[in-house]
Amino acid sequence: MTMVALAPMDLAALLCSRICHDVISPVGAIVNGLEVLEDEKDPEMRAVATELIKKSAAAASARLQFCRLAFGAAGSLGATIDTGDAETVMRGVIPADRTTLAWNPPRRFAAKNKVKLLLNLCLIAQTAIPRGGVISVDLSGQDESLTLRVAAKGPNARLASGIADLVAGRPESGAVDAHSIQPYFTGLTARECGMEVAITVAAESVTFEARPTGVKA
Repeated sequence: MTMVALAPMDLAALLCSRICHDVISPVGAIVNGLEVLEDEKDPEMRAVATELIKKSAAAASARLQFCRLAFGAAGSLGATIDTGDAETVMRGVIPADRTTLAWNPPRRFAAKNKVKLLLNLCLIAQTAIPRGGVISVDLSGQDESLTLRVAAKGPNARLASGIADLVAGRPESGAVDAHSIQPYFTGLTARECGMEVAITVAAESVTFEARPTGVKA
């Protein structure tokens, strides 16, 4: 399959569409809650609406903070990002009631694009365990030799069709849309870092390992 290269404007537009998709649901819930508060007089219903607004506002904030770090410049002028910040935003978007995040490496500074790659791998890993489970994050090596490993384990763990091709930059259809932009962007980020992403699918687990290009496991 042929490597797909998006025009900068198309890449920006598709990423914006993805971010809007992630945020529109909790924002819509906030609007619904405010409408209930405006019209409802029953104290119990107003309390339910207030709780909905609080939860939805927290969810919208968490998703925006994640997108800022995973897709944007994160307001950082430097070349590195604190991996502790990455852990914090990842915990904000994982449904803690059914998924556990095992973030194993100690806090450190790492190259900005490699941290973005790590977060995007975590996001794909989350989709690989729709019924919940455990997402484990590990880092090894330093600087140019840094290796990223994200493993998702859970019932019916699976990699959606076409994800591996999108990460490789060779979508089977030859096209990338707002639905598929995130795994495509993941591969794009890896190549920008001079890294290759290997994906291993086993019984109830999917593992992603990003290593410097040409370095074998």
